[in-house]
Amino acid sequence: MTATQERPSAEIGRDRRRKEDQRLITGRTRWTDNITLPGMLHLAMVRSPFAHATITSIDTSAARQAPNVIAVFTGRDVADEQGSIPTAWNITTEQKSPPHPPIAVDRVAFAGEIVAVVVARTAAEARDAAELVDVDYAELPAALDLKEAAEDAVLAHPDLGTNKSAFWQFDSADAGTGGRVDEAIAAARQDGIVIEREYRQQRLIPSFMEPRSFVCDPTGEQTVLWSATQIPHITRFFLAAVLGIPESKIRVIAPDVGGGFGGKLQTVPEEMIAVLLARRLGKPCKYTETRSESLLAAHHGRDQWQRLTLAANKDGTVTGLKVDLLADLGAYAGTVGGGVPILGAFMFNAIYKFPAYQFNCTNVYTNKTLTDAYRGAGRPEATYAIERLMDELAVELGVDPLEIRERNWIKHEEFPFTTVAGMEYDSGNYEAATARAKEMFGYDELRAEQQRRRDAGDRVQLGIGVSTFTEMCGLAPSRVLGALNYAAGGWEHASIRFGGTGKVEVVTGASAHGQGHETAYSQIVADRLGVAFEDIEVLHGDTQISTKGYDTYGSRSLVVGGEALVLAADKVIEKAKPIAAHLLEASADDIEFSGGRFSVKGTDQGMAIGEVATAVFAAHNLPDGVEATIDADATFDPVNFSFPHGTHLCAMEVDTETGEVKMRKYVACDDIGNIINPLIVAGQVHGGLVQGIAQALWEEAVYDDAGTLVSGSFVDYLLPTAADTISFDIDHTTSPSTTNSLGTKGVGEAGTIASTPAVVNAVVDAIRHFGVSDIQMPCTPERVWKAISSAGGGGDDPTEGAAMPHFDRSEPGQDSTEGAGA
Repeated sequence: MTATQERPSAEIGRDRRRKEDQRLITGRTRWTDNITLPGMLHLAMVRSPFAHATITSIDTSAARQAPNVIAVFTGRDVADEQGSIPTAWNITTEQKSPPHPPIAVDRVAFAGEIVAVVVARTAAEARDAAELVDVDYAELPAALDLKEAAEDAVLAHPDLGTNKSAFWQFDSADAGTGGRVDEAIAAARQDGIVIEREYRQQRLIPSFMEPRSFVCDPTGEQTVLWSATQIPHITRFFLAAVLGIPESKIRVIAPDVGGGFGGKLQTVPEEMIAVLLARRLGKPCKYTETRSESLLAAHHGRDQWQRLTLAANKDGTVTGLKVDLLADLGAYAGTVGGGVPILGAFMFNAIYKFPAYQFNCTNVYTNKTLTDAYRGAGRPEATYAIERLMDELAVELGVDPLEIRERNWIKHEEFPFTTVAGMEYDSGNYEAATARAKEMFGYDELRAEQQRRRDAGDRVQLGIGVSTFTEMCGLAPSRVLGALNYAAGGWEHASIRFGGTGKVEVVTGASAHGQGHETAYSQIVADRLGVAFEDIEVLHGDTQISTKGYDTYGSRSLVVGGEALVLAADKVIEKAKPIAAHLLEASADDIEFSGGRFSVKGTDQGMAIGEVATAVFAAHNLPDGVEATIDADATFDPVNFSFPHGTHLCAMEVDTETGEVKMRKYVACDDIGNIINPLIVAGQVHGGLVQGIAQALWEEAVYDDAGTLVSGSFVDYLLPTAADTISFDIDHTTSPSTTNSLGTKGVGEAGTIASTPAVVNAVVDAIRHFGVSDIQMPCTPERVWKAISSAGGGGDDPTEGAAMPHFDRSEPGQDSTEGAGA
């Protein structure tokens, strides 16, 4: 039992509308780009059109003479000051990381890299003048193809002598968590089953709603930076480390931030430049990127080749798993970019009882935009691969994909369970989540309909996709992160402060950008202290107010940040107890606290905690030796990750003559432990589902042979809208986490992690009887049609004489079999 379960709660588990929404939907927000300061100047970036080139000359004279231009800076102008943007995660001590100057000096390593900056009185004038900067380049061969780059065919950074940044391996035999995987595979080749597959994780772009924006004011005692960031505290540290400014002289404010998905998890060149030039000029400076710049130069995600070998006995019991991964870092090592694939290393085994496991990862530089964390960060990639592979094992054995999973997953009575990757899963019930998902989905009925369509040879075939996933959330245990060579810790800090009127201020080191922190944290504190939800103010995102913290990413805000709040609240109660006893003229041992009131056992005497706060504010009658405050701080560093899980089921319809795909039904049953606010959870799940489905069906960052991003606008980078999706059916089972008192597990990334393989498995399942076993994402109509055609099925080439069909936007649940033969 968790503390939350043991007592009734008016707040935990309640559907509350978000406190944040009123100002968000009425336009009373303060985005970074809304900030205007007296005398503020504007920056525009001059970017390289080449993927790899030396800079032979830069002529800024015409730009300097343009109207209202204050200055133009090149990399050489600031070479002694700008430093190099660091990475926080060198996955090995031998990792090779090229210098990453905010403004390139001699050479550019990707199309979009900054080579000069124009400073002007307005943003439009800065952009116009940037067009006048004349840069001569000597183009160099570019490393663009990941596999070729891994062979050092062309070097992305010639000075490094190789494109390989680092090699990282986990071997269960060496770690003492399992056997030798090569022995398991060899045995299976003799008398068992060996499945070998290669999967492609395409490159994606975190398309947050608000483009990145930075305003720096250097005119006061402190340098103040407003930043559309997920990481104000980490940004402050990096600015101090790179630019040599004392941390006490830097204030970073993340005001209202319009989404991030990992895409605002870095301290980026533009941020460094805004601070550097503002301090150089002694005037406030602003930079806000255009959407095209965001797609071009803000970091990308995913981009891997995955080669997997699975060994199993003839009955389908898995005996070994080997993973060989190539990960494209892009041109530079991002803040945590090199470590993202390593997070996946602990999740390829998923919910299955593999007795032997080996993971090999080679991080590779190319002349493309750098990659870093994108919603799920390593875990969607791992989940996709293993869930696709489990379907292949089911096909090999001729059994239902759910049956092969159940045959191999950890049973609920086996928790806590130490996996072959060394993780200790504290709780879970895969059977319950799957049973509920099947019930909601109508699994048996849809399987029967699928068979009828196949027997009838329908043009539109039905496929059913399965994804039974788990993930490691609450990126935190500092000792674990240290063992993985991560530079920072993972704790989180919180403070609770009472005003003289009994109202409460909550200060958190987590920094919200759409998650609903202000609402959920208010519910936690209201529940713990018994104060009114409306009387709680949550403060965050300002390093002057919240001086300590590790910010927001990796589904850690609730399981780490929320637990810090619980600890702080408990400290408040303990500090208030002797004061209440004194005011009630009772022994502290006779004082009880419940529902926001201190009472004397066996009597009706009592007082609210807010009354204690008021008495402390006056300090007229306090016990001797007790300080006049009940405020409290707490830091929480968990001993383990949390492990949410779930079963997602997807039904997809595929037109075998055109390749057109349509989602028929999607069911998600997740176990995320105890739920603080079901309404917020539903929003997180629905949003995550759309992002994962988008990878399966629509999104891909594409470069041409010269290294130019050709999907550099939303005309070419296909971002889904509400019209492209259906209504999802979601539900939850609950097995509370045992590693925090709230019993929570995290939900921000669950939908993204689970949905991609569910969708692709469904598309492949619809046309597997034609001989199709894989389709490279995204599963566009053209790719689906080509897969059918090359396997010997389907109709005429739909690309001849007509445009490719658009995605079906018919009403959810509409049966596309009606008239399919017409």
